[in-house]
Amino acid sequence: MFKFLRKNKSKNILAPMIGKVIDIENVPDEVFSQKMVGDGVAIEPTDGIVVAPCDGKIIQLFPTNHAVGIETKEGLQILIHIGIDTVELKGKGFKSYVTKGDYVKIGDKLLEVDLEYLQENGKSIISPIVITNMELVDSLNKIKGFVKASNDSIMEIKLKAK
Repeated sequence: MFKFLRKNKSKNILAPMIGKVIDIENVPDEVFSQKMVGDGVAIEPTDGIVVAPCDGKIIQLFPTNHAVGIETKEGLQILIHIGIDTVELKGKGFKSYVTKGDYVKIGDKLLEVDLEYLQENGKSIISPIVITNMELVDSLNKIKGFVKASNDSIMEIKLKAK
Protein backbone atom coordinates (compact mmCIF):
# COMPACT_ATOMS: atom_id res chain seq x y z
CA MET A 1 0.00 0.00 0.00
CA PHE A 2 1.17 3.53 -0.80
CA LYS A 3 4.10 2.22 -2.84
CA PHE A 4 4.00 5.49 -4.76
CA LEU A 5 5.25 7.22 -1.59
CA ARG A 6 8.37 5.08 -1.44
CA LYS A 7 11.35 6.80 -2.91
CA ASN A 8 14.67 5.33 -3.83
CA LYS A 9 17.23 7.19 -1.79
CA SER A 10 20.49 8.09 -3.39
CA LYS A 11 23.95 8.45 -1.90
CA ASN A 12 27.14 9.95 -3.31
CA ILE A 13 30.46 8.48 -2.25
CA LEU A 14 33.31 10.95 -2.59
CA ALA A 15 36.92 10.18 -3.37
CA PRO A 16 38.88 9.17 -0.24
CA MET A 17 42.18 9.94 -2.03
CA ILE A 18 43.60 12.13 -4.76
CA GLY A 19 44.24 10.14 -7.92
CA LYS A 20 42.97 8.44 -11.04
CA VAL A 21 39.81 6.32 -10.90
CA ILE A 22 40.23 2.81 -12.32
CA ASP A 23 37.53 0.27 -13.20
CA ILE A 24 37.21 -2.35 -10.47
CA GLU A 25 37.54 -5.01 -13.18
CA ASN A 26 41.10 -3.77 -13.85
CA VAL A 27 42.34 -4.16 -10.27
CA PRO A 28 45.29 -6.62 -10.20
CA ASP A 29 43.60 -8.85 -7.59
CA GLU A 30 40.81 -11.32 -8.45
CA VAL A 31 39.03 -10.81 -5.14
CA PHE A 32 38.33 -7.23 -6.20
CA SER A 33 38.28 -7.48 -10.01
CA GLN A 34 35.70 -10.29 -9.89
CA LYS A 35 33.66 -8.35 -7.31
CA MET A 36 33.87 -11.12 -4.69
CA VAL A 37 33.68 -8.60 -1.82
CA GLY A 38 31.49 -6.05 -3.59
CA ASP A 39 31.30 -3.58 -6.43
CA GLY A 40 32.87 -0.17 -6.74
CA VAL A 41 35.94 1.49 -8.19
CA ALA A 42 39.63 1.78 -7.43
CA ILE A 43 41.92 4.77 -7.24
CA GLU A 44 45.57 4.95 -8.20
CA PRO A 45 46.56 7.54 -5.59
CA THR A 46 49.07 10.35 -6.02
CA ASP A 47 49.02 11.23 -2.31
CA GLY A 48 49.19 9.09 0.83
CA ILE A 49 46.34 10.75 2.74
CA VAL A 50 43.06 8.78 3.01
CA VAL A 51 39.95 10.67 4.14
CA ALA A 52 36.34 9.72 4.85
CA PRO A 53 34.38 9.53 1.56
CA CYS A 54 31.09 9.96 3.45
CA ASP A 55 29.71 10.51 6.93
CA GLY A 56 29.50 7.31 8.91
CA LYS A 57 30.76 4.98 11.59
CA ILE A 58 34.07 3.09 11.43
CA ILE A 59 32.93 -0.54 11.55
CA GLN A 60 36.23 -2.16 10.71
CA LEU A 61 39.88 -1.23 10.96
CA PHE A 62 42.36 -3.94 10.12
CA PRO A 63 45.20 -4.33 12.67
CA THR A 64 47.68 -3.63 9.85
CA ASN A 65 45.87 -0.32 9.04
CA HIS A 66 45.77 -1.22 5.32
CA ALA A 67 41.95 -1.20 5.12
CA VAL A 68 39.04 0.50 6.81
CA GLY A 69 35.28 -0.06 6.69
CA ILE A 70 32.64 2.67 7.09
CA GLU A 71 28.88 2.30 7.45
CA THR A 72 26.62 5.17 6.39
CA LYS A 73 23.37 6.06 8.16
CA GLU A 74 21.56 4.37 5.26
CA GLY A 75 23.36 1.11 6.11
CA LEU A 76 25.77 1.09 3.14
CA GLN A 77 29.09 -0.52 4.03
CA ILE A 78 32.13 0.87 2.24
CA LEU A 79 35.52 -0.81 2.31
CA ILE A 80 38.60 1.27 1.49
CA HIS A 81 41.50 -1.12 0.82
CA ILE A 82 44.86 0.59 0.37
CA GLY A 83 46.97 -1.15 -2.26
CA ILE A 84 47.10 -4.82 -3.23
CA ASP A 85 48.58 -7.51 -0.95
CA THR A 86 49.56 -4.74 1.47
CA VAL A 87 48.47 -6.85 4.45
CA GLU A 88 51.82 -8.63 3.92
CA LEU A 89 53.61 -5.44 5.08
CA LYS A 90 52.25 -6.06 8.60
CA GLY A 91 51.34 -2.41 9.13
CA LYS A 92 54.64 -0.88 8.02
CA GLY A 93 54.03 2.21 5.94
CA PHE A 94 50.54 2.80 7.41
CA LYS A 95 49.25 5.07 10.16
CA SER A 96 45.67 5.20 11.42
CA TYR A 97 43.85 8.25 12.75
CA VAL A 98 40.62 6.43 13.68
CA THR A 99 39.50 3.43 15.71
CA LYS A 100 36.56 1.07 15.36
CA GLY A 101 33.40 2.76 16.61
CA ASP A 102 34.45 6.31 15.72
CA TYR A 103 32.01 8.51 13.83
CA VAL A 104 33.54 10.40 10.92
CA LYS A 105 32.48 13.21 8.63
CA ILE A 106 33.37 13.70 4.97
CA GLY A 107 37.02 14.73 4.72
CA ASP A 108 38.10 13.48 8.16
CA LYS A 109 41.57 11.94 7.98
CA LEU A 110 41.37 8.15 8.31
CA LEU A 111 44.78 6.83 7.32
CA GLU A 112 48.16 7.90 6.07
CA VAL A 113 50.20 5.64 3.83
CA ASP A 114 53.75 5.82 2.54
CA LEU A 115 53.13 5.11 -1.15
CA GLU A 116 56.85 4.98 -1.92
CA TYR A 117 57.36 2.31 0.76
CA LEU A 118 54.56 0.20 -0.76
CA GLN A 119 56.09 0.42 -4.23
CA GLU A 120 59.63 -0.23 -2.95
CA ASN A 121 58.27 -3.42 -1.41
CA GLY A 122 56.68 -4.58 -4.66
CA LYS A 123 53.07 -3.70 -3.79
CA SER A 124 50.57 -2.09 -6.13
CA ILE A 125 49.20 1.19 -4.78
CA ILE A 126 45.88 0.72 -6.64
CA SER A 127 43.27 1.05 -3.90
CA PRO A 128 39.76 -0.45 -4.24
CA ILE A 129 36.75 1.32 -2.73
CA VAL A 130 33.82 -1.08 -2.73
CA ILE A 131 30.29 -1.41 -1.41
CA THR A 132 30.34 -4.71 0.49
CA ASN A 133 26.57 -5.04 0.95
CA MET A 134 25.36 -4.67 -2.63
CA GLU A 135 21.98 -6.18 -1.69
CA LEU A 136 20.97 -2.63 -0.61
CA VAL A 137 21.89 -1.14 -3.99
CA ASP A 138 19.42 -0.67 -6.83
CA SER A 139 21.91 0.99 -9.19
CA LEU A 140 25.51 2.14 -9.10
CA ASN A 141 26.94 4.85 -11.34
CA LYS A 142 30.74 4.91 -11.32
CA ILE A 143 32.61 8.13 -12.05
CA LYS A 144 35.85 8.08 -14.06
CA GLY A 145 38.78 10.44 -14.34
CA PHE A 146 41.12 12.22 -11.96
CA VAL A 147 39.54 12.96 -8.57
CA LYS A 148 40.34 15.09 -5.54
CA ALA A 149 39.77 13.70 -2.06
CA SER A 150 36.50 14.73 -0.32
CA ASN A 151 35.67 16.89 -3.31
CA ASP A 152 34.77 14.70 -6.30
CA SER A 153 32.19 11.93 -6.42
CA ILE A 154 33.41 8.44 -7.37
CA MET A 155 30.09 6.58 -7.02
CA GLU A 156 26.45 7.63 -7.23
CA ILE A 157 24.33 4.98 -5.58
CA LYS A 158 20.57 4.55 -5.76
CA LEU A 159 19.37 2.46 -2.83
CA LYS A 160 16.55 -0.06 -3.11
CA ALA A 161 13.24 1.16 -1.77
CA LYS A 162 12.33 -0.30 1.60
